[in-house]
Amino acid sequence: MGLLEGKRGIVFGVANQRSIAWAVADRAAREGAAVIVGAQNERMAQSAAKLIEGRDEFTLVQCDLNDDEQLAGLAEDVGKGGKLDFAVHSVAFAQKEDLQGRFIETSREGFKVALETSAYTFVAMARALENVLNDDASLVTMTYIGSERVLPGYNVMGVAKAALESITRYLAYDLGPRGIRVNAVSPGPINTVAARGIRGFTQILGVVAERVPLKRPAEQEQVASTTLYLLSDLSHGVTGEIICVDSGYHIMGL
Repeated sequence: MGLLEGKRGIVFGVANQRSIAWAVADRAAREGAAVIVGAQNERMAQSAAKLIEGRDEFTLVQCDLNDDEQLAGLAEDVGKGGKLDFAVHSVAFAQKEDLQGRFIETSREGFKVALETSAYTFVAMARALENVLNDDASLVTMTYIGSERVLPGYNVMGVAKAALESITRYLAYDLGPRGIRVNAVSPGPINTVAARGIRGFTQILGVVAERVPLKRPAEQEQVASTTLYLLSDLSHGVTGEIICVDSGYHIMGL
């Protein structure tokens, strides 16, 4: 029997086969869960549909977490199949020009876009789904060490991730009376389409692989395994935490 046998949940942020969100969704399904894949737009929905083709444990919904009108119908759409035991938020975006040059040059609009998409959507998702979450459900989001350390080129995304981690703690407090846990996973640099948008990402990956205690970068499957723990009953006593899955990079001083 899988760790998520009999559970049902939704995963937002599946972009393609290499995305962290897909690794999580696939692992959850392999552990017995019925998984709804939440796609932001039609293009992502088409990509996700190809990934889940022929797999009855998956269903697909399209919802842009930045769109209040779509969010209003989200609970009704997913609630048709019953309540949810987990929800995963793996959504982030910043304008390309705000990931180049100096952070001080971030535009007002660029700041708004990054914070709203990368941080506030976790609040929006939780609020939209609150009434269809079972007691003792689990919410998980994805963050990065750029939230607490300066990584040149990460810029406004680091600020957005810092906000996301604070949101994780506040949601954990709000939803705690129902036993709902809210946690974040902080992967190391992983070779995804989104990560390659960061200036110098290839060099970052090489440096990290040399310096981490495990001498290898973390990969999507390792992030999925830790997320699985947080989604399962094994983590009933864990909430408001940021768990690093970075081969130990966060412990290093140099």
